[in-house]
Amino acid sequence: MKTALFIGRFQPFHIGHLDVIKQALKENDFLIIGIGSAEDNFLPDNPFTAGERFGMIRETLKNEKISAEKYSIVPIRNINNYALWTKHVSILLPPFETVYTGSPIVKKLFEKEKKYTIKNSKIIHPINATLIRTALLKNADWEKMVPPPVAKILREINGQERMAITTRP
Repeated sequence: MKTALFIGRFQPFHIGHLDVIKQALKENDFLIIGIGSAEDNFLPDNPFTAGERFGMIRETLKNEKISAEKYSIVPIRNINNYALWTKHVSILLPPFETVYTGSPIVKKLFEKEKKYTIKNSKIIHPINATLIRTALLKNADWEKMVPPPVAKILREINGQERMAITTRP
């Protein structure tokens, strides 16, 4: 069985992330979705809790009718030590052969291990979470950048207010 890892902070989960998941599931039998920096929340770059991000991903994949038998979502605490980070991730997760990531540093760290295939995903929607967080903060048009279940969750938790309180000095 071909198993892959898609790791990111998903702050918040957006349509670009969904593109990667769909691509990874076409190319692999099973996908581990690693929620990085799971301990971080209520910070400018990490405003949402691991539980909120888990819900965003789960509800989106359910809405997309992607079978829960094809993936698992795992919060991963950061250890802030790049020399040990990939070993830390590998110990926490079931075995995987392929890594999908949008982070240049994560890509470099897994390449250094020389035992994983690193995939550069073809992103149909070139969006990043920083744009969404900025749009939330400015009350700009952010909803088109996230799947409908994520928009619903962000409204329920008042994502705009969350961004405002996390960016105050």
